[in-house]
Amino acid sequence: MRWLLMTLGQLIFSLFMYGVGAVFFGAAMVPGLALLAKVWYCSFPLNMPFRLFCLGVTLALGYFIFGLTLILLVGLFRILFNLRLKEGIYPIFSPEALKWAFIGSLYLMINYTFIDFILLTPFANLLFRLLGAKLGKNVQFNSKYVYDATLLEIGDNTIIGGGAIIIGHIVERGKLKLKKVKIGKNVTVGSHCTIMPGCEIGDGAVIGASAVLLKDTKVEPRDVWFGIPAESIRHRHEIEDSAKQNEAKD
Repeated sequence: MRWLLMTLGQLIFSLFMYGVGAVFFGAAMVPGLALLAKVWYCSFPLNMPFRLFCLGVTLALGYFIFGLTLILLVGLFRILFNLRLKEGIYPIFSPEALKWAFIGSLYLMINYTFIDFILLTPFANLLFRLLGAKLGKNVQFNSKYVYDATLLEIGDNTIIGGGAIIIGHIVERGKLKLKKVKIGKNVTVGSHCTIMPGCEIGDGAVIGASAVLLKDTKVEPRDVWFGIPAESIRHRHEIEDSAKQNEAKD
């Protein structure tokens, strides 16, 4: 019976989000459709090839207008209703978990339709700020796998490499755990890294490509971490130096 109720709850939530998506997508399409209608009527006197060209350009432009409008609508909706995640441990079927799923679904609407076109542009920073992230100056995002923005803090001049995953949640033993991710200034997060909940990365640190920082990892300033799971090069060198000293004594 519990399994049936869970499935039914997921089905109802999915259908609800389809409806929410339809509203947001529909609203975001309005400016582009208005522009298309204007060009459609104004282009009647033109010859057919040139008219088709004008309509094609307008459709393409309408897509970009749609994407930017969707970002503004989702961001303003989150701000208006003060949708923020709170650190803690919650049952999977709880109000906070439901809010987490709802906020995540809002972001996925942008993630699956438009975000690839704004990476490494100021629009990416605008998006994550609207979604609740605390960002310093000149942060560079080259990844769309940045989730739970209200739990994210990034300092000035930090680079998030292509395909890097930054996530503020984890599910363990039937519980949803939410915890902040804090990344300092002048940090380089390499391509295809994974940064788990609770991680704190000090200023000037480097996380090597494809490294996996396990939950609650603390990275010291200017340290370099790499590997799966990631470990500190500084710590490894200290262990190796200690081993060599012990061998020398023997």
